[in-house]
Amino acid sequence: MNKQLIECVPNISEGRDTVKINTIASVVETVEGVKLLDIDPGNATNRTVITFVGEPENVIEAAFLLIKKAAELIDMRKHSGEHPRFGATDVCPLVPISGISLEETAVFAHKLGERVGKELGIPGYFYEKAAKEEKRINLANCRSGEYEGLKEKLANPAWKPDFGPANYSDAVSKTGVTAISARDFLIAYNVNLNTTSTRRANAIAFDIREAGRIKREGNPSTGKKILDKNGEPVRIPGKLKAVKGIGWYIEEYGIAQISYNLTNISITSMHEAFDETVKSATERGLRVTGSELIGLIPLKAMLDAGDYFLQKQERSLGISEEEKIKIAVKSLGLDDLKPFNPKEKIIEYLLESDTKKLIDFTVSGFAEETAGESMAPGGGSIAAYVGVLGVSLGTMVANLSAHKAGWDSKWEFYSDWAVKGQAYKNKLLYLVDEDTNAFNKIIEGFRMPKSNSEEKEARKLAVENATKYATEIPFQVMETAYNSMEVMQAMVKDGLQSSLSDAGVGVLCARTAVIGAYFNVRINAKDIKDRIFAEDILSRAKTVYEKTIAIEKEVMDYIDAKM
Repeated sequence: MNKQLIECVPNISEGRDTVKINTIASVVETVEGVKLLDIDPGNATNRTVITFVGEPENVIEAAFLLIKKAAELIDMRKHSGEHPRFGATDVCPLVPISGISLEETAVFAHKLGERVGKELGIPGYFYEKAAKEEKRINLANCRSGEYEGLKEKLANPAWKPDFGPANYSDAVSKTGVTAISARDFLIAYNVNLNTTSTRRANAIAFDIREAGRIKREGNPSTGKKILDKNGEPVRIPGKLKAVKGIGWYIEEYGIAQISYNLTNISITSMHEAFDETVKSATERGLRVTGSELIGLIPLKAMLDAGDYFLQKQERSLGISEEEKIKIAVKSLGLDDLKPFNPKEKIIEYLLESDTKKLIDFTVSGFAEETAGESMAPGGGSIAAYVGVLGVSLGTMVANLSAHKAGWDSKWEFYSDWAVKGQAYKNKLLYLVDEDTNAFNKIIEGFRMPKSNSEEKEARKLAVENATKYATEIPFQVMETAYNSMEVMQAMVKDGLQSSLSDAGVGVLCARTAVIGAYFNVRINAKDIKDRIFAEDILSRAKTVYEKTIAIEKEVMDYIDAKM
């Protein structure tokens, strides 16, 4: 079972006092197993988005400490800012990242809220998936009236808090209230306009957001509201689902923005919201100059944006992850207002281990590491890396072919092959390090104690399992390198003929990867005590080896005939 991970994204009502912000955020790091990912303050909004991640129990402990510290340092009686708010810790959403469902995350939201109410005396509401009644699902409903309307709201039985005291005391007037939720990953995303008009920014927001605008008689801005049979205003829906949005003026940048919350990026993505905003702005005589990401974003959302804009340009999608992110940043103008550093904004990059992997070495560094006295990396890792180089050459030919003048009608054909090549390359890159990891597991097994019969048995089992794994990994190298040859075969036949030699070298590298990994399968399999397992993997490996030799001969004969 995967380790359970949740993200917490509290928004505190302080965006100007750096000392206060850092003091509040730093309490998160006092909880073992919780990683503080991002602190994103806003001067005009006077609000900071803090992001951290960890296992659920640790995260709600860190969230509790943060809410407590914010209540100590922030006085809501003195707060003002552009963003709607009603508490020192205004909202505290919990977001499932891995190994946990949204429903399970809601249980932790309830646990956190009950503790905040009981131990800190701060009232609050559960919203979105943690909501306990229909009208409280929407955060805007919970926060209506904002801080200034709290006294009246808390006195209304219909808005009795879900946790904490219901009376508006001196303590509550200082801390305000807190909204706690379990929700899907939300992207806070602002689009920049070449205007200072909040009214015009709002007009675009109303065009786009799911709630749209209120329908009126005559003038769409000032006319009388049209009501339905229940006396509720009739609304004209906006263009996009799962999108909330308002317009505002940001003094620090001297521009108006449309501030979006993309509440479900599988329904409406960041790039779709951007493009629809561009269309609406253009229709209204305005221009989008770029955009701004508040907080963090999943890697997939950035890669999807890169793919979207590459498709619009009719360019191959089979380029590196780094290049796709560059395309996304430039296309969305994410660096319009300040530099955009993917390593600081993409959640997966922030969660990466600090341990240096073989594939992180320079080319010369990798060679030196291999040439040293250590037994690893050895032939298995080198075989996998030769396979990486081979399919990279095939992918290069596919990308060159996709961009060739006069072949525009075939760009998707080559793009598909380049995408396949990238997938094979990424799998082989993983196997470069995993082969060394597998070898190290055998060494760890042999180092286990063997002072009594129980320890000897445990050691024997660990060595056996590690040896099986160290045989399975080079077999995966064989399979992946063999399968990757389809990319080079296609490019030899249909790719740029001036790159025929490149595709040919790619085939030779793949063939070397297969044979090299085959050596490792055979040498490790001989030490496996479970001979049924050993004979099965040896048989399958021999089949892959023979097929590889046949493809190599076929391709070499074809290239010889063409040259």
